[in-house]
Amino acid sequence: MAALMFLFSRSAHAQNEPIIFEAESAASISSLYSTGTQNGAGYVTIINDSPSFGPPATQEGALTYTVTFPVAGNYELYVRLLVGPGGGSDDSFFTGNGFGDRVATAGPWTLVNNFAGGYTNPNETVRNAGSAGNQVFKWFKVTGFAGPNPWVVPAGNLTQTFQFAGRETGLLMDKFAFGYQGFFYTVGNLDTGSAPTGTPPPPPPPPYDHPGPPMATGKAQFVGSAWSPGQASLQFDRYFNKVTPENAGKWASVEATRDVMNWTDADTAYNLAKANGWPFHWHVLVWGNQQPLWIENLPPEEQLEEINEWFAAIAARYPDLDFVEVVNEPLHDPPFGPSNGNYGNALGGAGATGWDWIINAFTLARQYFPAAKLMLNDFSITNDSNATTRYLEIVQLLQDRDLIDIVGDQAHGFSTTEPAPMPTHRANLDRLAATGLPIHITELDIPGNDDPVQLANYQRIFPVFWEHPAVAGITLWGYHQNTHWRRASGDWLMYANGAQRPALTWLVAYVGNTQPLIPAKQKFKIDEHSPQGTVVGTVRASDPDTDQMLSGWQIDGGNGATLFEIDPDTGVLRVVDSAALDFERRKKFSLQVSVTDGYRRSERSAIEIELRNIPE
Repeated sequence: MAALMFLFSRSAHAQNEPIIFEAESAASISSLYSTGTQNGAGYVTIINDSPSFGPPATQEGALTYTVTFPVAGNYELYVRLLVGPGGGSDDSFFTGNGFGDRVATAGPWTLVNNFAGGYTNPNETVRNAGSAGNQVFKWFKVTGFAGPNPWVVPAGNLTQTFQFAGRETGLLMDKFAFGYQGFFYTVGNLDTGSAPTGTPPPPPPPPYDHPGPPMATGKAQFVGSAWSPGQASLQFDRYFNKVTPENAGKWASVEATRDVMNWTDADTAYNLAKANGWPFHWHVLVWGNQQPLWIENLPPEEQLEEINEWFAAIAARYPDLDFVEVVNEPLHDPPFGPSNGNYGNALGGAGATGWDWIINAFTLARQYFPAAKLMLNDFSITNDSNATTRYLEIVQLLQDRDLIDIVGDQAHGFSTTEPAPMPTHRANLDRLAATGLPIHITELDIPGNDDPVQLANYQRIFPVFWEHPAVAGITLWGYHQNTHWRRASGDWLMYANGAQRPALTWLVAYVGNTQPLIPAKQKFKIDEHSPQGTVVGTVRASDPDTDQMLSGWQIDGGNGATLFEIDPDTGVLRVVDSAALDFERRKKFSLQVSVTDGYRRSERSAIEIELRNIPE
C-alpha cells in the first residue's frame, strides 16, 4: 500500500491556501482498487463493495497518505469525487476518524455516506450541501458533515498520516484537500489551490426550547421519529409521540458478535416510548443490510436456529412491542448473498410462491410476537406503480395467511419528487389502502438546503400522506442538523441549538391544526335574472384554531358553478351569469364550496341558491 509524502514549506505555501493531493497519485495501489480517467479527471475507486460495507481490516483495504502541513492548527477536510449512477448505492466511503494509521489501531473510522449535494461552479463556496447531484465530479466539505471537526495538527508534529477506504463501487475519488478552519473555499480555490475567497455561512437562529407537547397530541394519527442516542434526539419528547430506534434494533447492532447481545440503546428507546405511553416500532427483524457477518457462512439449518434465537431474544426482552417490522426492503435489499446476511434460503428462499422466505419470516414473527402488529416495509413504493404492484403481491400472500397487520412505505426524499398534486403517489396510496390494512409512512425525510425550498417541499409532500384516510401515522427518519443521514441534501429540521427551520415550524402548526368547517345546507335566495355582481350572500365557516384567518374560498363544483363566483378572501357569493338565472327553467342551483385556514382545506360543503320568481 502506497504512502505518499506531501511536503509544504512555509515560504512556498501561503498559510491559508488549501493543501491538495490526488487520490490516485500513489506509487502503488492494492488490487482491491483501480484507477482511471473520466471527464478529464483521474480517480481511484474500489472494485467491489467492502466486506459487509465495513471499514478495512487490512492495509490492502486502505489508501494511506503522509501529509506534511506548513503550520500547526485546525484543518477541515474537502473531497472531490463523482457519485455513480447508483446514487445512494454509490455514495459512501471511509476516512480515519482523525489522523493516524487506523488499520493498525483497528479504528476508529468515519463513515461518510448519503451526500446528494456538492459543488461544481467555480464561484460557489463549498459547504456540506450543494445541488451538483450525481455523475459529475464535484467538491464537498466533509468536515461538519462527518468525522473530526476539526482535524488537529499539533505543533512539533506537522507530518500526519491520513487514510481513505472505499466502501461502495461506483464512487470515483479524485482529490482530497485540507483547508484552514475559519476560512471558506470556493470550487475555484480548491481547483487551483488558491487562497480562500468564499463567504461564511449565515449564523444560526437563536437557541430555542420547544415547549411541547408532541405535535400530534390528541390526534388520531401519530408523528414519530427515528431515535438515536445523544444529540440526535434533542427535544424528542416535545415533538414526537412514536419511537423507532434508528439503528439500535438492527441485528448487527445488537449481536455483532455471536451470542453477545448489546441492548443498551434499544432499551433506552423502548423505555422512552413506554414511559410516555407512545407506540414503539421495532426496526427490524429481517433485512439485507446491517446484518451480522458471522451468520453469512453458517449452514442453513444453523442460520434458521439463529433467526429463531434472534426473534425469541427480542420477544423476551421487550414483551410489549406495538409494531414489529418483520421484513424491510424485500424488493430492494433482501437477505441473500454476501454482505446481505445470506440467510434468505434458510427461511425458504423463493419457494413455490416466489416469496416463501417472507411468508416464513412472518409466520415466525406471529409465533414470537402474537400481540404485536406485524409490518412489511420498503422504499420507492408509492412513486412507482410497478413497484406497488409487486409489493401488493407480497401483501396479498401475507393477508391470505393472516400474517400482516400494517403496510409500510418509507417515503424518503429521493422518491417524493413528483410535482403537486402528486397523482402517482395518491393513486398508489389508494391501491395500498384497498387492502384494508393501515398504512404507516415509516422513514419520511424531505430535502431542501435552502429554507424556502424545504418548506415548499414539506407543504407539497407531507399533506399527501397525512391527509390520506388510510395513513395511521408518519415517522420522520431523523431531524437534527448534525446527525441526519441525509444532511447533505438538507433534510434536517432542527439546528444544533434547537432552533427550528421554517419547515419544522410549519409542520408543528400544520399537524396541530384543526380543519375548518363549512356548515352544511346553507341556503340563499335571490331574484331571478339578478344583475351581474349582485351579492347573493356570505358563506359561513368556522375554525377552532382561532389564530388562523380563513381564506382561499373556492367553488369546487355544482350545477351553478359557472353562474356564480365567490370572493376568495371573504366568502361573498355574487352573480356572474344573469341570463341563466331563469326561474321557469330552473328554480334552484347547487354549489360545492371549500375554504382553507392556510394549513388545511375544509371538506366541500353543499350550498343551495333558490331563485325567486319575478312576474313579468
